[in-house]
Amino acid sequence: MSEAPFARRLLSVTAVEELGAYRVLRVADPDEGGRGSIPKPGQFAMLSAAEHWGAEEGQRPFLARALSIARHSEGESHFLLEDVGPGTKRLCELRAGDGVWALGPLGRGFTPPSEGRRAVLVGGGVGIAPLAILQDELAGSVTVLLGFRDRAHAQGAALLDGARVATDDGSTGHHGLVTELLAADLERDPEAVVYACGPSGMLEGVRALCAERDVPAQLALEAGMACGFGACFGCVVEKRGGGYLRVCVDGPVVDAGELERVSEPVGGAEFGGPA
Repeated sequence: MSEAPFARRLLSVTAVEELGAYRVLRVADPDEGGRGSIPKPGQFAMLSAAEHWGAEEGQRPFLARALSIARHSEGESHFLLEDVGPGTKRLCELRAGDGVWALGPLGRGFTPPSEGRRAVLVGGGVGIAPLAILQDELAGSVTVLLGFRDRAHAQGAALLDGARVATDDGSTGHHGLVTELLAADLERDPEAVVYACGPSGMLEGVRALCAERDVPAQLALEAGMACGFGACFGCVVEKRGGGYLRVCVDGPVVDAGELERVSEPVGGAEFGGPA
């Protein structure tokens, strides 16, 4: 993997696809002359629209949004979007041919499982995004467990292959939490490495389950980010034994053992789907 250039690049939107309550933003992102770099599963990019980023006259521009790279294939990078605020709304409004400023890939990604251990991918909501590129790169079969609030959001499961789904309202799949699916799966076969991304409550459930069963887990933390490269300290989380981790540079993927518990970052909003 080449190092990402420490400068934003102007990319072009190739397509925006509907996926239930989500949008998949596809942008041309070739690695031409080393200007770009191939992302590692779990990394992210800071994105902003090239035009009308801040909307009307007199308004402050929006901060770039930190978005997990959901897929990188044939010179394109894909991002999973949900319209949850003015910034993500503007990104959802983009169409083919529009420009996007991108900084990245950034952060620490996932590490493949050691020999003899299977991979279990656990995602919640828009946090399923980095699990798609991870599934693309893992050899052999993997277990995919995804949780959503309802049927419209559960259509996002199409981003991955062979997913088992849980919904809060029971409209699709298992009626309940995705961590309930994980508990049953680890009961059958604990020789696994768990890879998870989603809201902090879900990640804490994953962390606790894996700690009880001595199952290694890698968690892609969600946090609001202002810069993406560790300068602003807006995305810090407490680590086991004291001190803090900056999600953007010490993560977003961290070993579950580095955390006493998963809580809301000091910076607030979600990493995978910020406003």
